[in-house]
Amino acid sequence: MHYATPEIQVTAEHLTVAGRRYPVRELSDLRTARGRRDPLGVRAAGATGVVLVAVVAVLYATTRPDRPGAVGYLTLAAAAVLPGLLVVLGRRLRPPDYELWGHYRGQTVLLFRSAREREFGQVSRALLRAWEAAGPGAG
Repeated sequence: MHYATPEIQVTAEHLTVAGRRYPVRELSDLRTARGRRDPLGVRAAGATGVVLVAVVAVLYATTRPDRPGAVGYLTLAAAAVLPGLLVVLGRRLRPPDYELWGHYRGQTVLLFRSAREREFGQVSRALLRAWEAAGPGAG
């Protein structure tokens, strides 16, 4: 046994994650990657542009174009800053997952994913040890 938790087991023969079992000897081209960005952050970035355009249009329609006034400037600043803060917070609080990919029976498959860097490192190292121990016929 190289690594064991209730959800993940890495033995000399198998990698078992969430009920899926992969024979170590049938795995090849193991590699790590980072997952996709948090969808909330991506949406917030898009919303920033839309909100800014809407605020500028409303200010232009309701005030003199050459002098939006203090309230107009504050509204513009809030419309620009608040969604931007959401993007920064999203990246800090929910970074992309760590992913372990490999070839299994002719297909590239996601073997394991974790948001926790330490757990991901332990599982990756355990699988690499098991794969190397499987010998020249592995992969």
